[in-house]
Formats: sequence, C-alpha cells, structure tokens
Amino acid sequence: MTATDSAAFFDQLRRAPDVEAPELVAVDATDRLLLDEAAGDLAAHPGDVVVLDDSHGALTLGAGELHGATDVRVHQDLLLGELALAENAKRTGRVGTYRSLPLDAELVRGARVVLAKAPKSLDALRELAEVVAAGADPGVTLYVGARVKHMTRAMNEVLGDCFTDVSATLARQKSRVLVARGPRPVPSSFPRCREHPDLGVTLCAHGAAFAGPKVDRGTRALLTALPQAVPDAANAMDLGCGTGLLAVALATARPALTVLATDQSAAAVASTLATVAANGLAGRVTVTRDDAASAVPDGSVDLVVCNPPFHLGVAVHAAAAERVFAAAGRVLRPGGELWCVYNSHLPHRETLRRLVGPTRQISRDPVFTVTAATRR
Repeated sequence: MTATDSAAFFDQLRRAPDVEAPELVAVDATDRLLLDEAAGDLAAHPGDVVVLDDSHGALTLGAGELHGATDVRVHQDLLLGELALAENAKRTGRVGTYRSLPLDAELVRGARVVLAKAPKSLDALRELAEVVAAGADPGVTLYVGARVKHMTRAMNEVLGDCFTDVSATLARQKSRVLVARGPRPVPSSFPRCREHPDLGVTLCAHGAAFAGPKVDRGTRALLTALPQAVPDAANAMDLGCGTGLLAVALATARPALTVLATDQSAAAVASTLATVAANGLAGRVTVTRDDAASAVPDGSVDLVVCNPPFHLGVAVHAAAAERVFAAAGRVLRPGGELWCVYNSHLPHRETLRRLVGPTRQISRDPVFTVTAATRR
C-alpha cells in the first residue's frame, strides 16, 4: 500500500464518540511510527497480533488494512477508545477483523507482535509488560510508542525488568518507539493494596488507575466534606470512581445507602472491585464500566460525588470535566446534588452552574476547591 493509500485510510478515522476538537486528532505520529516500525513483524506474523491501549483504532485497524493482520486482539483501558474503534471499524469496512479482550493471559496467548501506545504511568506500563512477558510467545516483540517529550529512561528500566533486550528507535515527528524482546516472565505485581489507617480504608490499584493505591490530595479534600453531602440521600454514585475510595467511604459511613461506582477505565473498575472486597463491602457497592454514566437513568440519583478528570489522553482539555458534569446533571433528580473537587485555578464553577444548577463553595485552599451543585 502506498503512502497516499495509507493517508487516505487514516483520513477516514474519527475520535467520536470521544471529544472532537480541531486540536485533537484520531491518528497521531506515534500511531504511524509504530505501524511502520513493526511492519516486517506484522507481515511475518499476521495472525498473532495484539494491540494495547489503541487510542481510537488507528493501530488495530491499520495493522489489518496496511499490513494484513487478521483477528487482531485488542485491549483498551478506556471505554471511549473501544467505542471509537467500533465506529471507525464500521466507517472503514473492517467490522469483525478484531476482538476486544480484558488485560489477561488470553489476550496475549501465543502473540508474536504486540503494539502498545505508552500509558501515562510507569505502573500501567509495568502491568502491560508483565502480562505480555508472562503470556505471549517466547519470540514476541513488544513495540511501545510515545511522544518523545513523554518518554523517560525509567520506561526502559520497567521494560527491562520483563524483557532481556530493550532498545529505542530513531525519533520521527517527535515520536519514538521502544522495542522489547526476550520475555522473562515475572509474577504479577497487581493489584497493589495499601492500608490507610487514618481513613480506616484499604485501597487497591491496577497499574492504570489514577493515583495508584495512594490517596491524592483532591480526593482527600472531597472526602473530608462528604459527611455534609445530602444526608438524607437514598442512593449515591461515585462518577469516575478510580480506586473506589469515595464509594467505599460512603458505603461505610451510611449503611442504608445504595452506592454505584462507575468509570470508563477497565483498570479503575478492576481496582474498585478489589478495594470493595478488601474493605468487606462486597454486595454493598455496585461497580460498572460505563462512559459518562450512560446506563444510569435520567433523574434517578440523589447524590453524585466526583473528582473529575482534566486530561484527554495527555492533553489538558476542559471538555474532559464538562462531559462528567453534564452526565451528573442528567442523572441527578431535581434537588439532587453533585459534590466535586477540582484545582482552584480552573473555571469550573460557572460550568457547573450551566450544566447542573446553582453551585456553592464548600471549601477552598490555594490548590483545591470543593463545591456542591444542586440540580434544578
């Protein structure tokens, strides 16, 4: 396939249903470099290809369209990535050419070529590397691509713990690929759990879960305010639950409360399930993987708690939080409240008024602000 044909194929791809904006793309230089660097291996092993954390489908669909890969197995931590891949498969006529699977041994069994967009955290990279090294073919090659500005020597060291040979390609268009060969299986180190005696809770985290098993300062600020939040609520939702701390805190403090924890991240869902179990709350908290609470009926929730995201991938973008606020406004009953925390410099209060309703400040310091927005 010529460069012109490749460009024409990539031009068909979109981010939807993820946020679309002029400065956000569905295919980036890292996607293109990964496919080019792995071209020989893809052609040699077309039926043994795995893709990890494909942003919107460029790697999965490109491996098949450009290099003949068949029955590609793919794992994407974010549900929006899965949905975008499905839409792009329809758009390009490649429905049925891949399978979406959990991050486990079945995903990588017998794999000879693994393409991965580098995750944001080293723990997430370590978990991916552990799964590949333990379950793939001994002859596997793992290609990990990222923007040069987001790559560190520590990434080589993490891969080196699971592979005997790690090298880097030349940079192109500000992207680079790390190439790992010679898997040496190590015991899985996830989920990782940590007790927090001051809070009376144990947190568990898979690699891609925000903040890992630590308590980030923003969530701690919101946690301090939660006893005031809609004391007569019959049900509550932890929207974007991460490791499940807020959901567990609500379920522990209010035994009669029905609690739903939801997140679009597969790692967050797995982490929250582990946290719920570690705190003896199995059956008390329902945990689901969902995008912006799409499966929750309108006007059905008394209390939503949230530490909203401010990144789309590695890009800081206001739309990340706006999608969450809009979801909360939809699922809250009239008079229900969204309690959330965010960086004090962000102009979220006006957005909350617009998307949810009247918003009052609960607490504020130079770093974090906690607000409560009441559904009109």
